[in-house]
Parts: sequence; C-alpha cells; structure tokens
Amino acid sequence: MAELVPGISVRRATRDDLEAIVDIYNSTIASRMVTADLEPVSVADREPWFAAHGERHPLWVAEAGSRVVGWASLSAFHSRAAYDATAEVSVYLAPDTRGRGLGAAFLRFVEVACPALGVRNLVALVFGHNAPSVALFSRAGYARWGELPQVAELDCVRRDLLMLGKHLTQD
Repeated sequence: MAELVPGISVRRATRDDLEAIVDIYNSTIASRMVTADLEPVSVADREPWFAAHGERHPLWVAEAGSRVVGWASLSAFHSRAAYDATAEVSVYLAPDTRGRGLGAAFLRFVEVACPALGVRNLVALVFGHNAPSVALFSRAGYARWGELPQVAELDCVRRDLLMLGKHLTQD
C-alpha cells in the first residue's frame, strides 16, 4: 500500500471494493460531465468490467482509513496487438474529495506504475465540456490527440469527446 496524499493510501482493488467503486461512478452520472451512462449502473452491470482488470490493466482504489474515496484504472486502448503499449486511464473520486489534489496524485501514481506494466502511452477520453478533468490532464502534461465532435448526446445536448494523451517514455 502506498500513500497518495497525507491520510489517503492506494492499493489494488478487490471484489469487495466493487460496491464503493460503483457508488463513486454513479455519483458522476447526474452531472452529465464525466460519463456517457445516462442512468446509474448496478454492481452486477460492472462485474464484467471489474473482471477485465488484472495484472496488465489494473484497477486501484484510494482509501481514507477504511473508506474507498476514489478509484483509477487502466483499460486496453484497442484489441489489436500493435496498441498493447497504450492504455486508457480513468480516475474517479468521491464527491467530497474532488478539487483537493487527489486526482493529480492518483494520476501520477498510475503513470509511475505504467512502465512495469509495459505501458508507454496513456490516453484519456474526456468530454470537452468537462473543464475540471481537461484541466487535470492538461496540468499533468497531456496533449489533445483528437476530438470527436458531437458524438455524445446528453439530455438532448450534443457533446464533444476529447482524446487526451501522453507519451510516458521516449524510447
């Protein structure tokens, strides 16, 4: 277990964490800024997603004491082998922990873990109107690698999806 910020540690997620992970995820849906899900998901809905995270594409949780206050994951960017060194990164935080530097610390933690996992590039898929997340990744050195204009419709409003990316190594 490592410390992300004072009082908050990080560890690999276990199946026992899935309910807290889902609660944090669901807390973002109503804002229409973070996810393309329009309705809350259930723990059962997320079982296959959880099972897809393993040694190569881990799922971590941040804990304050025994409370899960955030999670971060790596997911396969694409199924074709030539993309194996690239992963999609996601960071989600409980509402009461946002805006305090935990997201930046969690992102740094994930980046440091990547070389041992064979990941040289990270991409984040972020809605263009999600200013806090765009700023988080920008401050961490991510560049805009792509834009998919008006590909999501959230409450009858078409939204852009940005692909933000970072090369972790220059080999």
